[in-house]
Parts: sequence; C-alpha cells; structure tokens
Amino acid sequence: MSTDEHAERFTLLRPLLFTIVYEILGSVTESDDVLQDSYLRWADVDLATVRDTKSYLAQLVTRQALNALRASARRREDYIGSWLPEPLLLDEHDASTDVLLAESVSMAMLVLLETLTPDERAVFVLREVFGFGYHDIATAVGKPAATVRQVAHRAREHVQARRRRFEPVDAAKGAQITEQFMTAAVTGDLEGLLSLLAPDVTWTADRGGKAAAARRPVVGAEKVAAVLMSLFRLGRLEGLRIEMVNCNNTPAIVLSGERLEGVFLIEIADGKITNFYAIRNPDKLLAVAVPRQISR
Repeated sequence: MSTDEHAERFTLLRPLLFTIVYEILGSVTESDDVLQDSYLRWADVDLATVRDTKSYLAQLVTRQALNALRASARRREDYIGSWLPEPLLLDEHDASTDVLLAESVSMAMLVLLETLTPDERAVFVLREVFGFGYHDIATAVGKPAATVRQVAHRAREHVQARRRRFEPVDAAKGAQITEQFMTAAVTGDLEGLLSLLAPDVTWTADRGGKAAAARRPVVGAEKVAAVLMSLFRLGRLEGLRIEMVNCNNTPAIVLSGERLEGVFLIEIADGKITNFYAIRNPDKLLAVAVPRQISR
C-alpha cells in the first residue's frame, strides 16, 4: 500500500482522532503532538493487516495519549494555581448539532474528567462518548475486556455523580447574554452585570504563575462582579481588541493586543451565567489560533 493511502485514511479520520486525544489530554498542543507521533507510527503499518481503520487508529492514538497524560502528571501536580484545559477554538457551531459531543468538549466536562485516573478517563471517553466496544477499548488501554467493563462502570458512576445538568443554550440566546455581559462589563454597569450572574457563579482563572489572575476560584455574584469590574475597567482595555468566539462549544471572549491576553469562556444555564473559565497562562493561549473541526 502506498504512503498516499496511509495519509488519506488518517486525514479522513483526523477530526475524530483529535477529539479523542483532546478529551483525554485537555491540551490542544499535546493533542497535535500525539497525532503527529501517531501518524509516523501509522505510516509504517502494513495496511493489509488492518481490518478496521477507525478502530485501529483510535486504539493507536489512545495509547499515545495515555503515555502523554502519564508523562505530564507531575507537571500538573506542581502547577501554580488552578489548572484548566487549553481552550479549543471551534468552527462556528461545529458541535452544536451533536449534544453528546458538545457536552464532552465543554470546559465543565473536561475539568470533571481531570478527576479520573488516566485509564478511567480513556475508557470513559472511548465508551461513553464514542461508543467503542469493550474489546477495542481493552486493546487500546492494555487491559482485559472484563476489567475494562469494571473501569467503565466506575468512571460512569463518578461522572454522573458530579456532572451538572447539561442543556445546550440556544446559540442566539447565548450570544445575547454574552453581548449584554460585555456591555455591562465594559461600561462599568454593576447592576446590569449582577443581573446576569447566578448567585453561586464561579470564576476560575488559569495563570500557571505566568500572568496576573486569582490563584483560587472566586465564588458568588458580588465577588465575581468585583473581579470582572477590575478586569474590564476602561483603563485596562486601551489598545486591546475584544472578540466573541466559540470555544469548547460555549461563548467565549478573546482579549488581544500585540499578543493574546486571555480567553474567557462563559457557561450559561437557565438564562444566567454560572461559570467563567479564564485562561491567562500564555503557554495555553498559543493554541487559540486556528479553528478546529471535531467529530464522533
């Protein structure tokens, strides 16, 4: 078989493979590295021995993702402040037609998946999100199928016990609330801002010790409003461009000047803003450049 056929098969499945790896790692940059390494391994495979390209490649990238996740475990333990996944800039409404996919790449779900062990995370993603069979998953994680069933059950119970009710916000409604928020924040309208925030709204900032940001999550409408008023006060916005985008299938605000200053994801439920995820670590902002396609 020719190298062209290797490339054709891999390219066709790349959005799916990227989504699997990103949900396991929570890092766009590391996911790209895993896919590059996986393709080099794939290029050496005799295609005559491959019965199911999708399953074979899913197993290949999962093994490489698990290796990367275990290698980065110590770095995450030593991380300064809150650790958030890298924001994933999506083509407009890319995941909105697939509710399960939309939830699986949401920042809230990725943060929840961080509480699983590497094996639990990989098994949950492959089984619950992508519907792979236990035999294929067992091959990917290097465990017997019976063990994988137990891991899947344990991971599913863990996630179900901690996940919030997920109901996709209508795109138009989400955009309207985000625009109202921006107007209130930029003009210093405290009352308008408070009217948009849920009472228990949470602000979580990821700075990695490399940018100014709250080290611990801030909870409560008045406290979060104070953070926002400070961040968006007029003097600090001079020379900065504000843009609304879709990150992780939720409204997001990008602040940029000569370089990217921050990406702020807004989570909305029942018409109120319930969470802000503020990515300020410049290393994690490098990934917010090219919109991605994801798939199941």
